[in-house]
Amino acid sequence: MRRAIELAREAERLGEVPVGAVITQGHRIVAEAFNLRETLSDPTAHAERLAISLAGKALGTWRLDHCKLYVTLEPCSMCAGSIVLARLSSVYYGVPDPKAGACDSLFRITNDRRLNHQADVRGGLLAPECANLLSQFFRTLRTRTKLS
Repeated sequence: MRRAIELAREAERLGEVPVGAVITQGHRIVAEAFNLRETLSDPTAHAERLAISLAGKALGTWRLDHCKLYVTLEPCSMCAGSIVLARLSSVYYGVPDPKAGACDSLFRITNDRRLNHQADVRGGLLAPECANLLSQFFRTLRTRTKLS
């Protein structure tokens, strides 16, 4: 999760919402990414989705069933769907997202028994650090918007 936080800081330096994601297999990192929606003008360029795509390429398979995802913010419905489709075994996130979270907060897509796969989900990993990054980013953004 510490690496995901470092990646979130990289996203912030680019003016992106500071979210970082890391996918591991065993004890090694197989993919990592951070939000690039603004940079790529792509609404789907979330850290989790980018990391999942990179992990599939790195491992030569779309089945990531022996992999774990670490992400600083609870995944949204798009990313939760990607987690299920990629068959990730576990998801560890930093802070819940009460407006868009789809693993615990608003929906529980990753644990829906009607789907063909469920992932083990744990929230609260390094939550204070993850929350602080997001709070500072949005505080700064609001200040800039008021000054414009």
